[in-house]
Amino acid sequence: MSSTWFSHWRHAFKLDPEKELSDEMLDALCTSGTDAIIVGGSSGVTFENTVDLMARIRRYELDCALEVTTLEGAVPGFDGYFVPLVLNTDKAEWIIGKQIEGLREFGSFVPWDETAAQGYIILNEEATAAKVTEAHTDLDEAGVISYVQMADRLMRLPVIYIEYSGKFGDMNILKRVRDKVEHGQLFYGGGIDTVDKAREAAQWAHTIVVGNIVYTDLNAALSTVEAVKQSK
Repeated sequence: MSSTWFSHWRHAFKLDPEKELSDEMLDALCTSGTDAIIVGGSSGVTFENTVDLMARIRRYELDCALEVTTLEGAVPGFDGYFVPLVLNTDKAEWIIGKQIEGLREFGSFVPWDETAAQGYIILNEEATAAKVTEAHTDLDEAGVISYVQMADRLMRLPVIYIEYSGKFGDMNILKRVRDKVEHGQLFYGGGIDTVDKAREAAQWAHTIVVGNIVYTDLNAALSTVEAVKQSK
């Protein structure tokens, strides 16, 4: 793999190791035509539940990546690894602190060619990730663009992630953000639970990530795959 091992992704499902998912549901997701499965969550992620989910996904031929949010959940064997940096917070531990802690313990084991930083900009104040990281979610368009430019132009992060986890975001902001991204890959996640929302988000983001709806309406989640593929 190269440093752009995820560059072909247009659609990905994000699965939480803490949440229950039947074998039938997982089979439907992994054979849906999605480009990848991302494993990760904001709470309750352990070595055991992460290993279990990875082993189940490994039966299928599609990319499987881990978003490393806890040291306990840092599991070898994935195709790739994302290290999130929450940019819109004053808490340095979520920008660099926990990442340094992880590297002090596991730095010699990191598969660098398959590891990429994600510059997260969290914009839903009700999201668990926003509460845990104390993210400043009340940003106007200019504020969001400033964070995007810092991530893309100054930090040169490979992934810029606009996250509205739990609700559908402002597509006008996403459109403006797309115009400002020159180097990184723009991910969008949050509230994608219909074909129309999937198409709209995919119009501006390089990659859309579908998560919560998987657990409440599987058919709606599956419908987003073809919607994105058709929007190329």
